[in-house]
Amino acid sequence: MSEVFEGYERQYCELSANLSRKCNSTSLLPDGGEKNAKVNEIKSGLDDCDVLIRKMDLEARSLQPNVKAMLLAKLREYKSDLNKLKREFKRITSGDVNQASRVELLEAGMADVHSVSADQRERMTMSVERLNQSGDRIKESRRTMLETEELGVSILEDLHQQRQTLLHAHNKLHGVDDAIDKSKKVLTSMLRRMTRNKWIVGSVIAALVVAIIFIILFKISHH
Repeated sequence: MSEVFEGYERQYCELSANLSRKCNSTSLLPDGGEKNAKVNEIKSGLDDCDVLIRKMDLEARSLQPNVKAMLLAKLREYKSDLNKLKREFKRITSGDVNQASRVELLEAGMADVHSVSADQRERMTMSVERLNQSGDRIKESRRTMLETEELGVSILEDLHQQRQTLLHAHNKLHGVDDAIDKSKKVLTSMLRRMTRNKWIVGSVIAALVVAIIFIILFKISHH
């Protein structure tokens, strides 16, 4: 929750309650200097309320969507409250309030001054409580988001380590493949040499056998 918005909200609630009391008391005054002074004070206060409403509106629209929607809904209530104060101020300054109305307002208005003030305080208290609850929910959401982010980073690190392991294993397998290829070439060369040597030995043996046969035949023929 925005602390800036909360500050504007507290100022508005206090100012609104004060203006409501002034409107009730001013409507009972006779025309004259004192009433004119009160009217000027109320007009200045209404202008300040307008400024606070605009500030709250700008601050609410700069926040995240979920917080923004909640604050704008609350802001509509404050705008409605301010419009009621403006209508009451217009009624006071219109000059159409007769003496009977003043008496009636004296009887009803004075009795309601304290209740209006109590209502304003209760409304402000409830608003602050709602703001605190919303702030707690936002803090919890931020904590969950940070935990999720940390978990994501941990998973990415694990995946990176697994990738490095796989690449290392792949390099080892590639080295084994090279060694196997070299071994195959050596064995092939050895087999070729063995085959060639086999033919040489066979030829030597055959030549010896033929020589022995000739020697035997030669000896037999001379006897």
